[in-house]
Amino acid sequence: MQEKTRGANYSVRDEIREFWSERAERFDEFPGHEISGERERSAWHALIQRHLGPGAGRSALDLASGTGVVSHLLDDLGYRVTGLDWSEPMLERARAKAAARGRTIVFRVGDAERSSEADSSYDVAVTRHLVWTLIDPAAAFREWLRVLRPGGTLLVVDGDFVGTGRTERILARLDAAARRLGWRGHEPVGLSEAMQRRHRAILARVHFSTGARADAVARLLREAGFRDVVVDRRLGAVHRAQAAQMPFFKGLARRSQHRYAIRAVKPA
Repeated sequence: MQEKTRGANYSVRDEIREFWSERAERFDEFPGHEISGERERSAWHALIQRHLGPGAGRSALDLASGTGVVSHLLDDLGYRVTGLDWSEPMLERARAKAAARGRTIVFRVGDAERSSEADSSYDVAVTRHLVWTLIDPAAAFREWLRVLRPGGTLLVVDGDFVGTGRTERILARLDAAARRLGWRGHEPVGLSEAMQRRHRAILARVHFSTGARADAVARLLREAGFRDVVVDRRLGAVHRAQAAQMPFFKGLARRSQHRYAIRAVKPA
């Protein structure tokens, strides 16, 4: 990171944007980011359709779209998709990917927490692994409510990436032991120690610094004005497909983590 960026006005939001911009080049190589194959793609399609229904030309906003993974899933299902992200390097890759695949997805620069989108302009909005990074989730949720049309639906896919349960801790110890014995299996892309330190420093300052639990997120959504808030923990098909691309014990851990989808509706 260039020191000149650390002026008096440099904030954790600036640090978050820079962190993800620096990760853009290899973002799709990490298991659980880009879709690994048709099995995982079908699992995501089923999850989206379960909560949002078919696209049928309806407008969809992909908040913090990154390299466009979720945007492409929505486009597959017939939505008219706009991807919004504040990282130019992410958007460069998203646009290149869409062009290579012949997609008509619109990608533009924008802050998911403070978008400049018009009131009541989208039928659905989707976020994946964004909520846990929010500085002010209550304000962000009110913003997402604003851009949805009356009766529009928000789908949040997220998880607690801080707290670990007993099963996950046991599997982590088994994974470490297996590596000491030379059984490495799949070797996933990993963050450097420097990037891990930056990640921990950012995490300590976001709202959900102790983990984004589903009940806490659902409560804030209701307080923001959403109705019919439903928590869905049935992500097993997605996790099994992702686990196939991970080391054995990490794949098992993926299935035990506190991950979820939340559907919430803007009152008509």
